[in-house]
Amino acid sequence: MAMGTVGTIVTVILGISFMVFVAFFGRLPTFRHTPIAWLHRLFLVHLPGGVLALDRGLTGGRLSRSLRRFGSFMMNDKHPTVLIFFVLLLGVSEWLAVPTAWRLMGGLQRATLAVLAVLPYVFLWLAAFSDPGTVSLGVLRVQLLAYPYDYALFYPGMRCRTCNLLKPPRSKHCSVCKRCIARLDHHCIFINNCVGAGNQHWFLLLLLNTALLTSFGGLVGAGLIAGRTARQFPSWSVLPWRARHVAGDGRPMDLQDWLLLWSWGMRDLVQLGSVSLLALLLSPLVWGLLAYNVWNVATGQTTNESLKWADWRDDMAAGLVYRRRLSRERGNQGNRDGVPVSLADTASLTRWPLEPEHVIICADDDGKPPSASDPSLPGVGEWEQVWRLRDVENIYDIGVCRNFTDVFVPDYNFNTSGLPSVEARGRSRRRPMGK
Repeated sequence: MAMGTVGTIVTVILGISFMVFVAFFGRLPTFRHTPIAWLHRLFLVHLPGGVLALDRGLTGGRLSRSLRRFGSFMMNDKHPTVLIFFVLLLGVSEWLAVPTAWRLMGGLQRATLAVLAVLPYVFLWLAAFSDPGTVSLGVLRVQLLAYPYDYALFYPGMRCRTCNLLKPPRSKHCSVCKRCIARLDHHCIFINNCVGAGNQHWFLLLLLNTALLTSFGGLVGAGLIAGRTARQFPSWSVLPWRARHVAGDGRPMDLQDWLLLWSWGMRDLVQLGSVSLLALLLSPLVWGLLAYNVWNVATGQTTNESLKWADWRDDMAAGLVYRRRLSRERGNQGNRDGVPVSLADTASLTRWPLEPEHVIICADDDGKPPSASDPSLPGVGEWEQVWRLRDVENIYDIGVCRNFTDVFVPDYNFNTSGLPSVEARGRSRRRPMGK
């Protein structure tokens, strides 16, 4: 019976972890054309569509309208539901496991746990309630000069149709928060806030601390239970393939007996054991999310930008992408709202050490480039077809150390004196994850 309880706990936690993984990672470019992407579409597109179709046939859509309003609120409006769930998950897990584990741990383990258990609430507060970088008229000029336009993902003079403000480079309008955010990475339901230029460092620290907490808590809890079991059954090992049968004849212990003895170790430590299993099974998910975000920072891109680069990759494969050089003497396109909008106005004024060398465009469905003499398009010379992402410079990637400095030291003014262009430096563009 105890073994059945352990199996049920493991199965439920694995199922929840897998569903969370599919929901969060299924739309990423890395998993395109994979079973993960198919499951993501199945659970979030096809199944809801099937339920709506069934309701239209049975009730004339009355249930669908109610569900649609509820779903629209849950998905498109800002509310703290998941944030509250996250806080409760942390708090209840610690309340169940820490008192039992505390009396069994040593001094160093207690000190480590005390730090790891408290910091998530600090970083969560800072990530959730800090301004992620709201674009407003009062700070628009500063945000326009934070980065140059790269003429690939971001172009000067573009205006947000909702906020009616010029769009700074690397910014994006969040449909949940109903505002434009500087260097928007994504909207995170766990913090009920956007992750942007103003709070991305707190978000990364929250992920790091949560990953360390789940790993440390899971390993310490499992170690305490394993030690209790091994003291009672010396032939048992926490590694199933090293465990030997309790009869003492040297036979390997089968998995059923191994789980049975593990459940014996949990007999008086059910709360600690359950939380430890939860932590161990959720830990890879948290580490994976942290790794993805760290990779994006290291390669000089946001989640939003990685999706844009994936679209460019598909257009390149279809033979629709062209580039040509930008003139180093670009004319002034004027001011809007009292701020400069052309690269000529802004490139030399930004704190950023790199400037774009090319403009990238997507041709029409016929695959033919526009006329080289078209005055409405920036750049000079003939259009050159581009087939690979590595042939396009990412001016927002200035090296791993500087990329992290940009995130953890907002508004850091990088030294641009004497720095050659991205092409003269010979630094090829890193390929984003999954490209």
